[in-house]
Amino acid sequence: QLVESGGGSVQAGGSLRLACAVSGYKYSALCMGWFRQAPGNEREAVASIYIDGNTYYTDSVKGRFTISQDNAKNTLYLQIDSLKPEDAAMYYCAADGGILPGKYCYSGQYTIDQFAYWGQGTQVTVSS
Repeated sequence: QLVESGGGSVQAGGSLRLACAVSGYKYSALCMGWFRQAPGNEREAVASIYIDGNTYYTDSVKGRFTISQDNAKNTLYLQIDSLKPEDAAMYYCAADGGILPGKYCYSGQYTIDQFAYWGQGTQVTVSS
């Protein structure tokens, strides 16, 4: 089970920290990711992290978003800084269930279908 929290409404330039609490399976064996979907758009990958700590970011968020994981707390985080109006979306955390090789996880070479477990999402709204 994945449960996201931390979304909200902020002004452009502001920050949010999203969290994803993980339970029910072996957390340490997974490639974890954050995805987002704005109305009318397809769900897109934002960032991912492998168990060895290597990370991937889509180009539009590099330098502004930071993905991290706390294995002791079984929690995945996404620190979002310098928010832009185009960052507004429903944000989802996801886990691959242990099938995605590391080199694909931290190079962004995966599809949404390869993530078997999803949270319910947390809404991020950005006002200009």
